[in-house]
Amino acid sequence: MGILNLGNNPCSLESKALIDQEISYEIEMNDTPRVLSIQSHVVSGYVGNKSATLPLQLLGFDVDVINSVQFSNHTGYKVTKGPILSDTDLDELIQGLAINGLDTYSHLLTGYIGSPQVLNRIASLVSDLKSKNPHLIYVCDPVMGDNGKLYVRSELLPIYKELVTIADIITPNQFEVELLTDKKVSTIEDAWDAIDILHQRGCKTVVISSTEFGNDDYLVAMASSHADGHRRALTINIPKLPTSFTGTGDLFAALILAWMHKTNNLKSALENSINTLQAVLKKTWDYAKAVGDSRHNMELKLVQSKNLIENPQRVVFAVDVNKS
Repeated sequence: MGILNLGNNPCSLESKALIDQEISYEIEMNDTPRVLSIQSHVVSGYVGNKSATLPLQLLGFDVDVINSVQFSNHTGYKVTKGPILSDTDLDELIQGLAINGLDTYSHLLTGYIGSPQVLNRIASLVSDLKSKNPHLIYVCDPVMGDNGKLYVRSELLPIYKELVTIADIITPNQFEVELLTDKKVSTIEDAWDAIDILHQRGCKTVVISSTEFGNDDYLVAMASSHADGHRRALTINIPKLPTSFTGTGDLFAALILAWMHKTNNLKSALENSINTLQAVLKKTWDYAKAVGDSRHNMELKLVQSKNLIENPQRVVFAVDVNKS
């Protein structure tokens, strides 16, 4: 058999370039992180998977979604219609993925899950997915309530207390931290104590998406990582807007997942996530003021914020807190 000599043959050089391009493309595809996101879905509007999927895709993630509910719209509207996922439905979807070898993920993200049976199934799912990829990161947004009000069934609380022990990252709000730790959080020191409890239970990274420890101008978010004997604690001020939004917690959890993966740095991840969230909310609010402040007009303007999501501009910055 003779030796193939490409020499200076333009066609041969072009063929080699195409082969190199294909190899590079295959490597890039294999390196693309894959997220399985299990949370709510709405046909119209942006909460749950509708709030999380596009930002993750824009930031370079493949996203597979399982909808814990499939509603016409979020529950802030006059009427909400649609089915709720059962644990049997979830099992069938997971089995289909497994049989076809489609269940290897870099991340699992869970948000609103209204069924105790489905939430119970998540614990074994984490184990199953980590058996396929021991490096899988589980990001749990324990969606239970806000502002002192529980809006899921109380049976979910003990299940979430177990889930946070196997989660790598959790993103509760202040009220959800109280529920998870059975500790009243009235001061910022109370919040740090509660975060310590969650670390002691096994969660490496805790990000409290919002607290009331600011003033009339801003809220405060808090983040803490505790792994391999190293501790980092941060706070960041979040400028207040004179209105409320839906889907912000779902977007925030997705952004934390993305930027923790991309930067492996808690401070950068927190800053990028908060600044992106603020930019999206400001664009949404500016639009609503211009055309009318209705529920529909206050849906997050994610498509219109594409460049803001891909290239967040840092306007607010996190501050390190000395915690042992």
